[in-house]
Amino acid sequence: MEAFDLSVIWAGIIGLGVIMYVLMDGFDLGLGILFPFAPDEGTRDVMMNSVAPVWDGNETWLILGGAGLLAAFPLVYTIFLPALYLGVFLLLAGLIFRGVAFEFRFKANTSKYLWNWAFAGGSMLASFAQGAVVGAYIQGFETENLRYVGGALDWLTPFTVLTGLGLMAGYALLASTWLILKSEGRIQDWAYRITIPLLVTVLVVFAIVSVWTPMIDPMVRERWFSNLSVIWLLPALGLLCAFQIVRSVRNRFEGMPFVATMGLFVFTYLGLIVSRWPYVVPPDYTLWDASSAWQSQLFLLIGVLFVIPIVLGYTAWTYWVFRGKVREGEGYH
Repeated sequence: MEAFDLSVIWAGIIGLGVIMYVLMDGFDLGLGILFPFAPDEGTRDVMMNSVAPVWDGNETWLILGGAGLLAAFPLVYTIFLPALYLGVFLLLAGLIFRGVAFEFRFKANTSKYLWNWAFAGGSMLASFAQGAVVGAYIQGFETENLRYVGGALDWLTPFTVLTGLGLMAGYALLASTWLILKSEGRIQDWAYRITIPLLVTVLVVFAIVSVWTPMIDPMVRERWFSNLSVIWLLPALGLLCAFQIVRSVRNRFEGMPFVATMGLFVFTYLGLIVSRWPYVVPPDYTLWDASSAWQSQLFLLIGVLFVIPIVLGYTAWTYWVFRGKVREGEGYH
């Protein structure tokens, strides 16, 4: 019965949950990051209305990935939570502020500006925390006897600050291309104008991280530079997506900039996985070191195999129902 490597299967499921969360929730977090820079209040209304029907459903993937990680790889929680308590707290606090702002902003009159800042601040805080956590994962953790032995602020370094800011820029890029797809007229024109500068920012951060990571991790340096292999297709395809974003914006395409931006995220994510595989708690512990009992993984897998198609189904249905442009004066109230 143990012919199937359930640890690898669970790694695939959790990996799917993470990238789906990044893509689905990334653009509405990005809208919050762009909120203070929007031309006027009408633009902000359209930005929020474009994601109001889907934003809470998008976060289902965060719950699925987090719960699956706890069930399949409990060692990850044993080490990650003590190492990242403050980062995780900032992430959750940001999501709470953003969620509350969604509900109260449309009802407010004199206090609308406060909810604007709550939405923007919560989105920025959650996005930065997510990026910093990714940077901490790339850096690795100080462990001993399956326990974290570092300090509470070891995760906060110049490198993780860079990855936090980089993810904020990436989410803002997702948001601008989403707005191109969902808006029209002057709002769409503004989204077109800011997309290329955001893309340049993302590529600059990506280049710095790509140079910095092999300097702090010999394993990554060995994997990428010991010989030329098929994994170099990933950054090449990412650059191809970046080229497609530029081309699509210049030709005023509406859907392709968003699709190409998602492609850029996917290939970057796959590059991160390739760099660290199979270490789920770098630099010491692999998937198999961190996994729960085979019987536990099998029992939970049966349930997840029912849940994932349902989540995919209602996600697709929701986006289909609320397809089309969002216009000023229409939407969530």
